Amino acid sequence: MEGLVTQSLANRIAVVTGASSGIGCAIARQLAACGARVCLVGRKVETLLRVASETGHAASLAFCYQADLEREVDIRALVASLREDCGRVDVLVHSAGTISLGPVEGLPVEDLDRQFAVNLRAPYLLTQALLPQIKACRGQIAFINSSAGLNAKGSIAQYAATKHALKALADSLREEVNGDGVRVLSLYIGRTATKMQADVHRFEGREYRAELLIQPEDVAAILISALCLPRTAEVTDIHIRPMSKVA
Repeated sequence: MEGLVTQSLANRIAVVTGASSGIGCAIARQLAACGARVCLVGRKVETLLRVASETGHAASLAFCYQADLEREVDIRALVASLREDCGRVDVLVHSAGTISLGPVEGLPVEDLDRQFAVNLRAPYLLTQALLPQIKACRGQIAFINSSAGLNAKGSIAQYAATKHALKALADSLREEVNGDGVRVLSLYIGRTATKMQADVHRFEGREYRAELLIQPEDVAAILISALCLPRTAEVTDIHIRPMSKVA
């Protein structure tokens, strides 16, 4: 668009959780392609190193951090390392997530505890700890949410509950930090071609056809566009679903 001045991501420090695969991996790669210094966070450091080496923009991938976001001790160690290694955070992307499916009657509460820890408590703790750095550079925070965070169906109560809560966290945070120049975005993603979605299809007894689903790169491209908007605008919520309605 003529006259549009976009915000550059070059040399920005971007932290991406769940960067080992799927949506998080695609986001990390596209951020690196835009010149950002990307900090990859995941449970297996060897996988993160492989992502960094395969991206084609390895020089832009600043660090790889091994962290199990179910463990608070890992989150605290991650925060300490980020503060020491980077000094600031311009973009924080919460992409890590886990899911358990089944009816309320039978699904163990331990499964709820695990999803709560990864899907909600970890983003809360990480955001809280890094917020002073993000506010100092008028940064941006993105929550990769789910369509289940808006509409809960059967056999998904536990997962949907954590995603509804994640929406509340993002909405409340936005009201708190907009005055400091921080933008907060939630992306509500429909069925996307990832291992998690393959597992969901298996649970549902449906054929998994990745080509009919949203691609991780689609989500990454939309997020990058929002992050690069001029500072006169803020996108608060993005809803994405597969074009094919038979997926």
